[in-house]
Amino acid sequence: MAGTGVRKQRAAQTEVELKAAAVRVFARVGYLNAKITDITAEAGRATGSFYQHFASKEQLLQALLADLLAEGDEGALAAGHSDDFSDRSAIRWHIEQFWQVYRRHRTVMEALRQAAIVDPEFDRVQREMMEPDLAHIAGHMAKAAPSANPLVLATIFSSVVSAFADTWIDKLPDDEAIETLTSFLYGGIRAPR
Repeated sequence: MAGTGVRKQRAAQTEVELKAAAVRVFARVGYLNAKITDITAEAGRATGSFYQHFASKEQLLQALLADLLAEGDEGALAAGHSDDFSDRSAIRWHIEQFWQVYRRHRTVMEALRQAAIVDPEFDRVQREMMEPDLAHIAGHMAKAAPSANPLVLATIFSSVVSAFADTWIDKLPDDEAIETLTSFLYGGIRAPR
């Protein structure tokens, strides 16, 4: 029995190392140019070990997205979380959380974007994986703007925050970017319909 525990621990460690190596390779050459052999070489592992954990590069990227979403779920439990988007500070808190996750995981965010552009099936799976987060924001929107379609507003919110981060993450100080987004989206949510 002890051997099984050690094998599981080693397998888990290999998976962590493959994910970390993939992020480094994606940062150097981009997701689309990365090869599985690049990832395994970066991790110091045999190519066969990759397939013990992931069926494809896309599946590895899905696992990285799952990790990001789990981190976001943990953040939603943190102090300061409020679902009242009629309160500017609640909107700011959500934007700041996203901004921080984006900053820490920008390579993965770019890889997700690249994969979605070239692979409609990956885009579909990614959207399905992100549906609970979108529903979370839609729930907040329903309270702030009950006369509007909360899913539409949540999609606008998420798209604007993501696109803004894509463009401005290195061009504006974090606080200025977060405040700009907060003011813009707060004004949009509160606008008469």
